[in-house]
Amino acid sequence: MGALALPLALLLLCAFQVCSASEGKCCANRVAPWNFSLDFVPHILHALDQYRPCSSQPSDPDCECHALTIRRDLGPYAEAGITRSMMAQSRRLGVVYQVIDGRIYRQPEVPHPKRCADVEDMLLGIAGELPNVEFILNVRDWPQVPFLSGFTGPVFSHSVSHQHLDIMCPAWSFSSVSGPPLQRFPHGIGQWGHMRRHMAAAAAQVSWEHKQPIGFFRGTRSSTERDTLVRLSRRSPDLVDAQYTSNVGAETVDEVPFSGHCQYKYLFNFGGITASFRLRHILLCKSLVLHVGDQWQEFFYSSLKPWVHYVPAPSNATVESLEQLLVYLRLHDDLAEEIAERGFQFVWQHLRLQDVQCYWRNLLQEYAKLLKCRVEQEPEFIEVRKQTKALQKFEFPGLCQCDPLLSGQLLRHEQTAVP
Repeated sequence: MGALALPLALLLLCAFQVCSASEGKCCANRVAPWNFSLDFVPHILHALDQYRPCSSQPSDPDCECHALTIRRDLGPYAEAGITRSMMAQSRRLGVVYQVIDGRIYRQPEVPHPKRCADVEDMLLGIAGELPNVEFILNVRDWPQVPFLSGFTGPVFSHSVSHQHLDIMCPAWSFSSVSGPPLQRFPHGIGQWGHMRRHMAAAAAQVSWEHKQPIGFFRGTRSSTERDTLVRLSRRSPDLVDAQYTSNVGAETVDEVPFSGHCQYKYLFNFGGITASFRLRHILLCKSLVLHVGDQWQEFFYSSLKPWVHYVPAPSNATVESLEQLLVYLRLHDDLAEEIAERGFQFVWQHLRLQDVQCYWRNLLQEYAKLLKCRVEQEPEFIEVRKQTKALQKFEFPGLCQCDPLLSGQLLRHEQTAVP
């Protein structure tokens, strides 16, 4: 393969360089020489050899794929359990919820009421299957329990790092359009059950062969890790199209809906303030996802395996290393397509809305077993009841019929950029 690498690379560069008609030739001399010493095939083969399906049944009725995350996050409490004093510590760090006899109660005043309401929508669907339990939900953007803080109280958070002890739970965005600066449908997030079908439909419209063979990223400058790819894009626009949609004091471009990402073969995912809500969406594009860094996690991340479902890249990757990686992937198109397909299949089969509900149910059932104190209803708490939320009704062509006036408002409404 080494003897063919340079000719193949030049052919690829010729195909994507922008040259004037009068030149009538490839502009290869305008591009820095590539380093073809990389060989990721052994990594891929080893990952595939070690990989085992996360569920004994393809339908995964008991959401086995995510069970390890629950065991790991509850591990620190497995021996001594969760005491009343621990719960008292946690109460100041989030919203207190109680489930008593199949009914849900919470404290009356909450930060981020919309986020709470979205989580409540999910919990109301499983309340009858839950034991009596009390837990603290963090609806802020960042986790609350640093590893070395000496704090022992349990807090549920949507995203954690290796330096935190928060218990991971599904983010509010699975049942809503709310979140960190993200647009609403059609440009960003909608209710997950609809969005996954919408993204799969967008992916079906563009076959692998017809995707643009370049890297792609659109988002805010919420992390400096993203700067390297943007610099590469400026240097080699034939290889990467990466631009910021929000960056104080610098040039920006318009955002691109998640479905628009499916036009490209290589999609980059970065962490932002914490984990980005982008990953599960772009995996459904049937494009190859390059997941940069591993600091921030969501509950389903550990079931995704590098080189099986996505291509990993270090958070301190240089411009040159990202450049070489993209060229390598171009030269190994079949391998890239196979990884992209496996990433799609995982999200399609194991990150359904029913899997998210199943995770909540299993998490709270296992968590309740660790409580060493009886759950007693707080007299000032309010009962959470089903509510109709107009903003969760969207028009997904071919999927559902909704209020046309509302849909028109959403289509015209400009929101903040996708991170």
